[in-house]
This record gives sequence, structure tokens and C-alpha cells, in this order.
Amino acid sequence: MKKLINSTDDVVTEALEGVAAAHPSLSVDVQNKVITRADAPRPGKVGLVSGGGSGHEPLHGGFVGYGMLDAACPGEVFTSPVPDQMLIATKAVNGGAGVLHVVKNYTGDVLNFQLAAELAEDEGIEVASVVTNDDVAVQDSLYTAGRRGVGATVFVEKIAGALAEEGADLTAVAAVAREVNERSRSFGVALSSCIVPAAGKPTFDLGDSEVELGIGIHGEPGRTRGALTSARELAAVALDAISADIPVDGDLLVMVNGMGGTPLIELYLLFNEVRKYLEGHGGHVTRNLVGNYITSLEMQGFSVTVCRLTDTLTRLWDAPVDTPALRWGR
Repeated sequence: MKKLINSTDDVVTEALEGVAAAHPSLSVDVQNKVITRADAPRPGKVGLVSGGGSGHEPLHGGFVGYGMLDAACPGEVFTSPVPDQMLIATKAVNGGAGVLHVVKNYTGDVLNFQLAAELAEDEGIEVASVVTNDDVAVQDSLYTAGRRGVGATVFVEKIAGALAEEGADLTAVAAVAREVNERSRSFGVALSSCIVPAAGKPTFDLGDSEVELGIGIHGEPGRTRGALTSARELAAVALDAISADIPVDGDLLVMVNGMGGTPLIELYLLFNEVRKYLEGHGGHVTRNLVGNYITSLEMQGFSVTVCRLTDTLTRLWDAPVDTPALRWGR
């Protein structure tokens, strides 16, 4: 195992120290592992909190800032944060208008956020929760009951964050978050495994000519293991699965996401194949992201997320955002 670390025990803590040093717009509580906006709480504004295991950067800490999240709780690598972290984050961003928890559908995340919400409500903080479950690859997995929450989480955090920034109430912010999740679907493909630092070996083995179709962001198995083929054919596999679940016509927001170890040149090539596929099925890619947004350490591979836009969702997507990983309009 070759990794740029000092100790397997201190990876997350020392990375958070680096985040604090690099981004003075954030307030980083290294001891409790909570990242918040430096200007939190904002009086009268709905606070947005998300979190999950580390190793998926820039999700979630990289999306803390104006127009997106107010706080993020990073757990250990591929391990859910604990309720105490989530409670600290919730209290830190409560400006009196309530707090929205954005939760990926993994059992540990769901249970721990639920407990944190109950503890926060005991202290008089109104909390709403939205669970993302956009992965069409499998119905259940090693980590979930139901579909996994993956790329749509980025869309939910951006669009709901924009509405919260406009001063909408908690009911409206939660409703738009649920709408984005319902209108989004994702599918991932792995060309290689990743190596969790504490394990020191690949999570799974893939032959030189094999790919895992429908992979999860923790290295969970997908639908099937297949032969490595062209980017065009792999994009079609992902989009066939998505289009079997929702229509892919009309105006679309599309993310071609790297899993951490895929060169950007290959992601742009894939995006072009995704665009051509969708245009051939009546879709029009009006907004897009290409790059690493929800990763799996150094895994080679990609995921595609498609969201069916409305005029309102497009407006909120275009609204200004200023975070370490996503920035435009300011």
C-alpha cells in the first residue's frame, strides 16, 4: 500500500487540520470532526447539515459554504459519523428557522442522523430529514436497505442550499430536496478497487480485463462483473439502467463523476458519450458537472447522475455558490 499519510489512525484528523489551514472561510472543529461555515449560524436561515464516512471527498466538507451546506460531519474512512457529531453540527448552524439533514441511504448514516434529530428536537430545534436513494444499480446492498444514496446528494445539497439562502422556510427547503432526489438517478462503474488505509489491501479484486457494473461508493458489489469494453459501451450500460427507471428526455442536469483515480481526460471523453446517448433519447444536457465530486478514495471508475430539471430547479442550480469544491456566481 502506497499512500501519502503519516499514520492510519490519524488520516481523518490530520486531513481536517489541512482543511482548516486551506480554507479560512470554514470553521473546523478538529476534535469533534465538524466543519461549519465561519458565519454560522445565520439568524432566520434554515441550516443544512450532511455527513458520512470520509474517503468520498469533496463530499461533504468540500460543499460547506454560501449557497450549499452550513455544516458537514466527516466520519472515519467509509464509516458513519456518530450522533454526537451531528448534534454539535445541528446546534452550530441553528439560526432559529430549523435545520435540514441531508442523509445518504446507508444504514449507519440513517440511524445516527435519526438519533441526532431526536436529540436536537429535545433541545427545541426543529429538524427535517431527507434521505437520498438515487442509485439504480441494486435494490439492497451490504450497507443499505433499499437503494444507495450517491451522486444526487450533490444536487440536493446545491439546490436545497440555494433555496435556504433565499430565506425559504424548512418545509419548502425539505420539499425541494425531496423533489431533486425523486428526479435524479445514478449508476457507477469501477475499473479497480480502492484501499482503505486501515485495511491496507484492496477491498475487492478485479482482473485486468474486468469491470464492476453498478459499484457502490464503498466498494460494494454491483449488478454484475463484466468485461472491460469501450467508454461508449460503458456509458450506455449506465444510461440504459438509468433510462429504464426514469425518462431521460427534456432538460437535464448531468454529472459525470470520477471515483478518485480516473484522469479528467477520460471523464470528459465519457461525458461526450453520455451527452450523445441522452440526445439520442430526447434529452438536452443544459447543465453539467465533470470531475471528482463524490469519490471512493483512489478507485478508478466513474458514475453518472441524471436529474430531470424544471425551470425552478434550473434557477436554483444557477444561483451563486461559494464552497471549496463548487463555486460560481459570486
